This record gives sequence, structure tokens and C-alpha cells, in this order.
Amino acid sequence: MEINWEQLRQVAAKASEKAYAPYSNYPVGAAAITDSGQIISGANVENASYGLTLCAECSLVSELFAKGGGKLVAFCCVDQEGAVIMPCGRCRQLLSEHAATGMMLETISGIKSIEEVIPDAFGPSDLQEN
Repeated sequence: MEINWEQLRQVAAKASEKAYAPYSNYPVGAAAITDSGQIISGANVENASYGLTLCAECSLVSELFAKGGGKLVAFCCVDQEGAVIMPCGRCRQLLSEHAATGMMLETISGIKSIEEVIPDAFGPSDLQEN
């Protein structure tokens, strides 16, 4: 599948315009392509208690399931200026759980696979009984 990274960045930047970030003033948008070819997006939604804040990646995964599910094959996350940013560790774990094998991410150091950004990730197979 050909991945148009510029298009993903644009969709993510558009999503960041809908972020709710009154505390950090750091709107974030995320965009991904699913295994069915659909483009989905999400934005961060902050909360006064901070710990309940939802990252853009959380919003994106909610959108994934709202649109019928599937697996993510390509992902990009940007700040309010449209600059590529790296998902936090929690969000890398979340993305890993919903990634197709070999999912590609545009990172601050180039295009990398999900396996490169979260090697040896804990996942559903770790919870299966032996």
C-alpha cells in the first residue's frame, strides 16, 4: 500500500484544530490509515485533573472502532504547527495493540515500524493461557 505521508500530516493538522487543550495549550492531532484504506483522525482532549486527559492517539483508536474497527497500517502525529511529534510511551503501547504487523509511523527521526518504536511490546498474546 502506498502511503501519502503529506496527506496524513494534513489530516492530523486539521484534527489538531479540534483539540481541547486549555491547560497545556498544546493541541495535538493524529491521523492513520486502516487496513481497509480508510483515513481516521483524533485530537487530544484535556481534563482539569490532567490524569484523565486523552491523547490524540486515544481519540484516534476510539474513531477506529466507531468506524467499524480494523488494524492501523500507517500513523502520524503532529503539533499545532503541523510538525511531526512522537507518541508518548502509553500511546505507543495503545497503537501497538491496534497495529497491523509492520505498521509504519512517521517519527521525528524518520519512518519506522511499530516494532522499532516499541520493541518487545506487551500485548494480547501475553495474556493467553498456556
